[in-house]
Amino acid sequence: MEDKIPFKNLHSREYQGHKKKVHSVAWNCTGNKLASGSVDQTARVWHIEPHGHGKAKDIELKGHTDSVDQLCWDPKHADLIATASGDKTVRLWDARSGKCSQQAELSGENINITYKPDGTHIAVGNRDDELTILDVRKFKPIHKRKFNYEVNEIAWNMTGNMFFLTTGNGTVEVLAYPSLQALDTLMAHTAGCYCIAIDPTGRYFAVGSADSLVSLWDISEMLCVRTFTKLEWPVRTISFNYTGDYIASASEDLFIDISNVQTGRTVHQIPCRAAMNSVEWNPKYNLLAYAGDDKNKYSADEGVFRIFGFESS
Repeated sequence: MEDKIPFKNLHSREYQGHKKKVHSVAWNCTGNKLASGSVDQTARVWHIEPHGHGKAKDIELKGHTDSVDQLCWDPKHADLIATASGDKTVRLWDARSGKCSQQAELSGENINITYKPDGTHIAVGNRDDELTILDVRKFKPIHKRKFNYEVNEIAWNMTGNMFFLTTGNGTVEVLAYPSLQALDTLMAHTAGCYCIAIDPTGRYFAVGSADSLVSLWDISEMLCVRTFTKLEWPVRTISFNYTGDYIASASEDLFIDISNVQTGRTVHQIPCRAAMNSVEWNPKYNLLAYAGDDKNKYSADEGVFRIFGFESS
C-alpha cells in the first residue's frame, strides 16, 4: 500500500496568471479543469491535461470587487463553478464562456462555500459566522442562520443528510439536513477547528485544527479513529485523494504532508516556500493542487499555484 504511488519520482508544475496571492484551488468533477481564486478579485479556470502535455489554457472570471476567498464546482456539472467573495456576493459562472450566470447579494463578507453533493444547494459562510443555504436553481437563500461562535469550514456528508460546521471552540457541530437540527457536538480538538474534508468513499471525515493536528473520524460511529501529527503549525487546509487512501494537509510549515489514511504514517512531503492556503486532490488522478502565500524576491505576491503528481517537471 505504502509503495503504490512512486511519490518521490513525481514533480510539481507552476501555474502563473494571478496578480496577487491565490486563496483557493478546486478541481471540477471530471478532473480536467482547475479553478483558482485570488486576492486580485478574479478567479481563473485552467484546462489541465492529467498526463501533463501541452500548455495550460486559462480563462479569467471577472466581476467580483473584492478578494475571491473560496470557490467550488458543481459536483454534477463539469463547467459550472461558484465563487465566494469579500464583496458580499456569491456568483455562479459558466467556465466555458467565463460569464457570470447568477449572482446572490448576501449580508456579509463570504469566506467559505461548498456544494451539496447532489448539486441542488450551496452553503456559504461569512466573517460574521452566518450560514446561508442557496437553492442553486433560483439562486436565492432558503435558510439563514447566525451562530454565536466562530464558524470555519463547512461540509455536507456524501448523502447530503448531514451538515458539518468546524468551529473556533475546537468542536465539530453535526446538523441534520435539511432541518439543520443539532445531531451531535464532537469535541474534536483543544484549539479551533479550521478545515474539514469528507473522504470520497464516505467512510471518514477529517478535521484540521489550530492545535496542528489532523483528526480522522469514522462517519458512522462519529468517533475519532486516529490523528496525523506531522505538522507543527495550525492546519489550514486538508484533502483526501480520490481513492481515499491518502490525505494531504498543510499549514505554515514549509511542506505539505501526505499521509496514508489507514496507517497514519507520512508517505511523502512536498516542500513549499510559504504558508499554504489551499490543497486539493484531483477527483480522478493523483494530482494535488496547492496554493499559498508565495512571494517573489521583491516581497510581492507571486500569484502562483502548483500541481504535484506529474511524471516530469
